[in-house]
Amino acid sequence: MGLDIAIAGGGLLGRLTAWRLLKAGHKVRLYEAACFKRYCGAAATAAGMVSPLAELVDSDRAIYELGTQSLALWPQWLSEMPGGMHSLFVQRGSMIVAHPQDSSELQQFASKLHYHQAPEETFELLAPAQLQQLEPALERFAQGILLKPEAHINNRSLLPLLLTEIQRLGGICVDQCAVSAVGEQGMETAQGRISADWHIDCRGLGAKQELAGLRGVRGEVMWVSSSEVKLSRPVRLLHPRYKLYVVPKPNQQFIVGATEIESEDLSAISLQSQLELSSALYSLHPAFAEARVLGSDVNLRPAMMDNQPCLHCAQGYIRANGLYRHGYLLAPAMVERIQAVVEGRAVSAEVFP
Repeated sequence: MGLDIAIAGGGLLGRLTAWRLLKAGHKVRLYEAACFKRYCGAAATAAGMVSPLAELVDSDRAIYELGTQSLALWPQWLSEMPGGMHSLFVQRGSMIVAHPQDSSELQQFASKLHYHQAPEETFELLAPAQLQQLEPALERFAQGILLKPEAHINNRSLLPLLLTEIQRLGGICVDQCAVSAVGEQGMETAQGRISADWHIDCRGLGAKQELAGLRGVRGEVMWVSSSEVKLSRPVRLLHPRYKLYVVPKPNQQFIVGATEIESEDLSAISLQSQLELSSALYSLHPAFAEARVLGSDVNLRPAMMDNQPCLHCAQGYIRANGLYRHGYLLAPAMVERIQAVVEGRAVSAEVFP
């Protein structure tokens, strides 16, 4: 007979944890402070990149190792979704480029991959002909680096599908129910205490009052549509001051981002950010000048002071937080560890206690 599990937080980590535990035969109740159908957390704003190699250059090696595990888990797990993973998971690698005047940035990126001992077979420095064969739209660039294993996820389709699957498997989903505290004794809400065999805290910034050092990092993105530019994989444009990413989405749409601002301001995107993102996008391909701006979005990434994930386990209680900009990169690896602890296959999660 399965365990009774209560999960606080209905974002990516909470939904993914609920789904995997339900599939393992446990009883799950998922609580969310906002409305599930209008969920607007960081997981909905994110570009959905699963890019362990790109993160190896700037992050702790443990992020790369966890991300590599997640990269293997995503296609396995999503193949279990109705209709399979084909509309959700795209694995064609990702491309790193730089303008000629910034070619040193590209060489430095390649040097860092070598320095951090990225496997030689996972990346390739491309000559112009190779680059244009893979991405004809990048014809103005002389070189590129292909990060071969990387992938991206159609997250705006995944999130509602996860919720549907949780409900189909018998999970109880309760929204507009803010959890004010989570511990070994249960979860505290305005409606009273929630008790279960295990209490799992995936609230992100909702846990700020209890988790010392947790902060929000502002991120801004734009959505544009263009029928003139074709990209088959995410592209990162290196620049001395910022690193633009462009991720292709269904229906000739693209999500564009780069900003990481030490602020918990959730007001609309700034004019400066919009100008920088737009000019960098135009420099990637001039046809983006005629792209239609569909909208912009701002959100806060939950991050610890060291920008490392936090996974703390005690008897009957697990707290998972601090995924920062690595939500889709780390979530499956984190969920595997949560499930191992819940089912008694591990005494600790062994991730940044």
